[in-house]
Amino acid sequence: VQLQASGGGLVQAGGSLRLSCVASRSITSVFNSFDMAWYRQAPGKERDLVARITLGRVANYADSVIGRFTISRDNAKKTVYLQMNNLKPEDTAVYYCNGVSSIGTYAWDWGQGTQVTVSS
Repeated sequence: VQLQASGGGLVQAGGSLRLSCVASRSITSVFNSFDMAWYRQAPGKERDLVARITLGRVANYADSVIGRFTISRDNAKKTVYLQMNNLKPEDTAVYYCNGVSSIGTYAWDWGQGTQVTVSS
């Protein structure tokens, strides 16, 4: 597993979770060469971009999470985070992280992701 996502769980609407994604030793030497992003996939739906952060820590978000989610990265720890506040039932999905190249391709294989379930 090249990227290990964790931090998901079951939370009530309005609650918060903090997701983490750690790079394995096999890719730590190149982790700092890529933008990093969080994606999510709900049952029966495609995987969608949630947030992306550049090497210079410029962040972009899907419209549906602006003002509620914050992406950050710690290059020394080879870790990217997603702070999720004011969660809504429609945020329920499996969340994945991956690196993104300058031409938009994914850097690594998809890991197992972490399940986030928000109850109403």
